[in-house]
Amino acid sequence: MRRLILGLTLLLLVGGVAAAQMRIPGTGSKSVAAKPADNPATKQAATKKPPPPKGPPARELFGSVTEPAPLAARAIGSYAKGCLAGGVSLPINGPDWQVMRLSRNRNWGTPRLLDYLERLASDARALDGWPGLLVGDMSQPRGGPMLTGHTSHQVGLDADIWLTPMPDHIMTPQEREDMSAVSMLKDPFTVDPEVFTLRQVKLVKRAASYPQVARIFVHPAIKKALCQMAGQVGKDRAWLGKVRPWWNHHYHFHVRLKCPPGMEGCENQKAVSGDDGCGQELANWYAMLKKAAIESAKPPTPGAKPWTGKAPLTMAQLPKECGTVLTAGGFEPPVQGADGTALPESALKAMESADAGPALPTLTAAQLSALTGEGGGMPLPDRNPKR
Repeated sequence: MRRLILGLTLLLLVGGVAAAQMRIPGTGSKSVAAKPADNPATKQAATKKPPPPKGPPARELFGSVTEPAPLAARAIGSYAKGCLAGGVSLPINGPDWQVMRLSRNRNWGTPRLLDYLERLASDARALDGWPGLLVGDMSQPRGGPMLTGHTSHQVGLDADIWLTPMPDHIMTPQEREDMSAVSMLKDPFTVDPEVFTLRQVKLVKRAASYPQVARIFVHPAIKKALCQMAGQVGKDRAWLGKVRPWWNHHYHFHVRLKCPPGMEGCENQKAVSGDDGCGQELANWYAMLKKAAIESAKPPTPGAKPWTGKAPLTMAQLPKECGTVLTAGGFEPPVQGADGTALPESALKAMESADAGPALPTLTAAQLSALTGEGGGMPLPDRNPKR
């Protein structure tokens, strides 16, 4: 009887996905989300559209699965709204890498991602002298939204790589839980030249050099340092175009691969422009960094509501095939009770694991005064390393 109830619940969830999608003539077999026409009549009708089916957030369902879907390997959907069929696990120990935070069970990906990581680890050691990769989060066994830490990493084509060199011994599982990555920053705008050196520059350049790489995400201060130091690792600057500034990537870099050729249902991002990104784009990021640093240094407003972010994705918002991926091999979703979904122990361990690295540095009182003009101080661009 319990299996019957669970099966009916999942059918309702997956059925909601089909109802939330439509086929557009001329798009072949691709399904796209239905959108109301942009006129007052349809806008009014759109407000009366029934809400998506209720049920556990997709992150609780995918975060509860401990094994891959027994299906052909396939990245389904987009990096931040999809799932992974036939996921393959990266061995926790390799000749040139070690996987961190094993309790999260996030060392899964497509065969393309595993091939890339193994080659990068080998090339970085043999050609650049990097001791070995410390690999952070990749994807869950069946991809999908995660319980903590990421919006992307959902289709087996993303991986976090620590900017901390690998130790000279095979770490125990507990060491991998306790060890923290090292921040590359001295302050919110500047890398620490004692920590971020040419070794890290060579590693990021090597990671960006392969044609299957779509993007690499780093903190804006790291991007600035890469722009300034690129000439010390060769004349080529084309690789810098793939390295994109993004929030919080101050102790690791995030590699994103392109969809494998011919993989139906996998959605690539728009290709990068080819510009090295060291001009106006980086200046714009520093303006945002300055604003964010000043805001974070202010005392909290009394009575202000805490920021909660976007509502978690539901199964109805994921590609229809993700329902099949979730239940393949007989997986039964956790039962949702009155007090929420009863997550299995494996999911609770993943949620309780320590952050991979330290928090972002904050402004001192003197730095805040300089930025706001109260203490004179140097303009923001001059606060960054010239090397």
